Amino acid sequence: MHQPKQEGAIRFLLDGQVHEVRGADPTRTLLEHLRGDLRRTGTKEGCAEGDCGSCTVLVGEPDGEGVAWRAVNSCIQFLPMLHGKALMTVESLSKDGALHPVQQAMVDRHGSQCGFCTPGIVMSLYAKAVAAKGADASPAEMLAGNLCRCTGYGPIIDVANGVQAEAPPAVDLSWVREEAMLDLTYEDPVHGVTRRWLAPRSVEDLASAFIEHPDATIVAGATDVGLWITKQRRPLKTLIDIGQVAELKRIETVEGGVWIGAGVRYVDALETLGGLYPELGAMMRRLGSAQVRNSGTIGGNIANGSPIGDMPPALIAAGATLVLNRGGERRQMPLEAFFLDYGRQDRRPGEFVEAVIAPTPRPGLVFKVFKLTKRFDQDISAVCGAFALTIEGGVVASARIAFGGMAGTPKRAGACEAALIGQPWSEATVEAAMAALDIDYTPMSDMRASAAYRSLTARNMLRKVFLESSSPGLLARVEPESAHG
Repeated sequence: MHQPKQEGAIRFLLDGQVHEVRGADPTRTLLEHLRGDLRRTGTKEGCAEGDCGSCTVLVGEPDGEGVAWRAVNSCIQFLPMLHGKALMTVESLSKDGALHPVQQAMVDRHGSQCGFCTPGIVMSLYAKAVAAKGADASPAEMLAGNLCRCTGYGPIIDVANGVQAEAPPAVDLSWVREEAMLDLTYEDPVHGVTRRWLAPRSVEDLASAFIEHPDATIVAGATDVGLWITKQRRPLKTLIDIGQVAELKRIETVEGGVWIGAGVRYVDALETLGGLYPELGAMMRRLGSAQVRNSGTIGGNIANGSPIGDMPPALIAAGATLVLNRGGERRQMPLEAFFLDYGRQDRRPGEFVEAVIAPTPRPGLVFKVFKLTKRFDQDISAVCGAFALTIEGGVVASARIAFGGMAGTPKRAGACEAALIGQPWSEATVEAAMAALDIDYTPMSDMRASAAYRSLTARNMLRKVFLESSSPGLLARVEPESAHG
């Protein structure tokens, strides 16, 4: 017999009405709540891993000037993450039996075939109509996070081309009670499972909570942790949500660079990081889908320590510094020093990633990022290579090169860098540096690529840097327009 115990309640606005949930398992997904508890079955479950977009909904939260709406995958959003926010589902769009113009356009232009993916596509297109960020996105960018199993993209793209901007829904979130910490506990004595969800509101509260619960799982956007529940069924005992910590969402200029808080989402960091490093911005637009970029965070991608995470190689090449916090005590380290081995990072019990500092690039810096995937958008990298070089008088004065997907961690290419520094920026030097990559890496074969393919493509990425830097205007790559057809 389930015996829920709740010290707090989850409250959010659903179509303008306060919706309160008590007694829910903190790891229950928003999708499960919508379909099972609220019977809002328009939102579909396709993949349960944030890949297909069938479960797309809109979440609104305060942005300092009002409420900002963003499309997210409800299948990997935990229900407590909705606390203090607003929600819209596909049922929210039609009023008094009349379809919203986006819905009507899908009917008129035959954009729906079997219809399973249609609600998620409608919500993604509606998000484009009301969202301030990404308002100039192309149809391909708008739909990259929504898969149509009937391959009916032509009519859907026609609908996307006709989407007109409109005023976002007026929402008042002033009703939210500012608890110091949302504390939810769920107990199941039959199976002996106890789950606790903590939502601190400040860095100090977060530091204290993590010292008290050093084995807790920190949740930022849940784009990865969500799969631990939906796919792996991990029995996570304590989760700490950092989504309510305003300080972790801070982006500001500091001496020598830009401070990016660990809770800053990709979508919010894109303009800043893309302004500093245009190639990094281009890569970030391919990192996941709009739904993933609206949820996933820079700090989460780093703290997760995945060898195929895309942000660490680029930030390592840029020379980024990591800021860690344990009980209020902070320490800094070069980002590459954080990754010790597969699944191991230089992080003490109770210590969390607070921020990353991206340095301001030096004038004349050659900075390139290449993300190699089986499909152009929303795919995990087989190899991600990042290169930061300075060429002075035709000689390589400095080199920082890092790869993801080539080792058990994101890793710098020390031997390759040594083969470049102090040498003429020439084809012969590049050939020698390419060969040196075999000293730096012994990649593995898996479902995404063979070891031989990874080695070859890593070499060719360096060659591309040379070709593009030696011939201004040359892009030795597939451009987004042609990639999207």
